[in-house]
Amino acid sequence: MSQPVLEAQGLVKTFGPVVGLAGVDIQLFPGEVLAVIGDNGAGKSTLIKCLSGAMVPDSGTIKVDGQVVSFSSTQQAREAGIETVYQTLAVAPALDIASNLFLARERRRKGLLGSVLRMLDTPGMKRDSKKYIDDLGITTLQNISQSVETLSGGQRQAVAVARAAAFGGKVVILDEPTAALGVRETGQVLRLIRGLRERGLAIILISHNMPNVFEVADRILIQRLGHNAGVITPQTHTPAEAVAIMTGAVTLADDGDTSTASG
Repeated sequence: MSQPVLEAQGLVKTFGPVVGLAGVDIQLFPGEVLAVIGDNGAGKSTLIKCLSGAMVPDSGTIKVDGQVVSFSSTQQAREAGIETVYQTLAVAPALDIASNLFLARERRRKGLLGSVLRMLDTPGMKRDSKKYIDDLGITTLQNISQSVETLSGGQRQAVAVARAAAFGGKVVILDEPTAALGVRETGQVLRLIRGLRERGLAIILISHNMPNVFEVADRILIQRLGHNAGVITPQTHTPAEAVAIMTGAVTLADDGDTSTASG
């Protein structure tokens, strides 16, 4: 098996008496969709915040391509090739699609127009934005100059994911990407996730939607009360079994079998 593109060992994060992460391990490989599931309070959000630089773990190590890293900001994580699309999306509704793709990464024109007059290379950014959208196979975004506020929820999600994929390079973390979307738009987002995987990107998918998870995930990491409850695959377990492990009704033994939890 190839080397993990992203790996964490023994991540611990506490908030006073509340334990967010209690020694969590995670491995993510290139071209893989790793789903992270768990009940509220299981530590999913804390985990992705530590991996994306939004939070600094109290202890434990994080590695990118085998090298130990220490993120104190999301910018550092982005520079290492890790992009995160949160449920809130963080798009600018009044700006067009191209401006959103290059948000905080705007390019200036070459020569004096850019260096002295500080003019943006708007035509170039629009041209590259169209290429990013086409390369990802997103057919629902035809007009790159369309303002984001006129887009549907699924289209806005596509813009946010396209921005992450265009600049992520290695890892894209998706936080509940299909929440509040209809069936058709959910299908579009799932196809987009498969497209990212086919391009060799590693994806962490946080989701409460079991059918979506079992449709696109290669492996499923189950979080419970700040701990790893185990790692399963859609081939070895059913959604009902995953929920049972997630809620503590059964435990995942070291050999991969489930057994009734004691107590």
